[in-house]
Amino acid sequence: MKPRSLAALALLGIATGCTRTARQETAPPQAAESADTARSYGSVARLDPALDSIVPSGARIERVATGFEWIEGPVWAREGYLLFAAIHHNRIMKWTPGQDTTELRRPSGYLGAAPYPGPEPGSNGMTLDGAGRLTVAGHAARNLYRLESLQPGAPATVLVDHYQGKRLNSPNDLAYRSDGSLYFTDPPYGLPTQGDADPLSELSFNGVYRLPGAASIPAGSSPEGREPQLLIRELSKPNGLAFSPDQKYLYVAVSDPRNAVWMRYDVMPDGSVANGRVFCRASASEGRGSPDGLKVDTEGFLYGSGPGGVWIISPEGKHIGTIRLPETASNVAWGDEDGKTLYITASTSVYRIRLSRAGVRP
Repeated sequence: MKPRSLAALALLGIATGCTRTARQETAPPQAAESADTARSYGSVARLDPALDSIVPSGARIERVATGFEWIEGPVWAREGYLLFAAIHHNRIMKWTPGQDTTELRRPSGYLGAAPYPGPEPGSNGMTLDGAGRLTVAGHAARNLYRLESLQPGAPATVLVDHYQGKRLNSPNDLAYRSDGSLYFTDPPYGLPTQGDADPLSELSFNGVYRLPGAASIPAGSSPEGREPQLLIRELSKPNGLAFSPDQKYLYVAVSDPRNAVWMRYDVMPDGSVANGRVFCRASASEGRGSPDGLKVDTEGFLYGSGPGGVWIISPEGKHIGTIRLPETASNVAWGDEDGKTLYITASTSVYRIRLSRAGVRP
């Protein structure tokens, strides 16, 4: 996730350096709106005829849950429900079709007894490993952890929290590769000031990493001595990431407003990456937001939250359409039994839209 706007940062005293009081945790709504099929919350901007084979004519953007403050990390559990992170409320939430939204885990990120001094105490991106276990970017916890079951109060195993003896910044998004390794981004957005010069920062860069053998780490083991591999260090604000369907490419969203792009890297046989190049460049004129969470479909098209909503980008890097939302989009996930429903997290709500094509799911 990224700061939503400079105006919002100024209100928090981040952009201006104003004095900021510690954030008091508040509870999100325990019952959210039922799916609203009576209207469409937004529109679809069709920029290329190729979009017609993806987004059906008359497709509706439904709102299935609302009343939150900046939500992230959606992932569809194999048991048939959506999980997402309520970052400001330090919780992981569970939405089941036809039921109210409930709480799966609290706290999800920051574990301290004192109020967290920054705006985002909770966890961020989430994914599943091959066994269906939930792996979480701890964000304000400055780690990656895995829940050993999807039951409330399940034990958690910290997979990694340091690089070369220094604490990670605030892991943001993550994706497993078929070899069991875990790739993740580490920008500063979960630190108290959300900036590179935060007093708690121990690293001089915002990296993209690979944790070999992550899927086979024993439950309950200590992260001490476990070392991730630094793959990329030159990106200013690496954010969302995903693999192409054949895992030959790694896509990384860069949420820096000075260089808002989606990058593409070749994945080497040893799991490292090379030949990074700009895949698609975002345009602020499209609306609020910048490159953030992303996923791909089975044909290799990329779906990335960005200016104005969710950008749909061809495998050649062409922006062919946007699912436009009434608020800033943060991330996306494929859900429902056939994997053809795109769930979208945004500033306050979860949306969904039925598409003609299935997505690649963890």
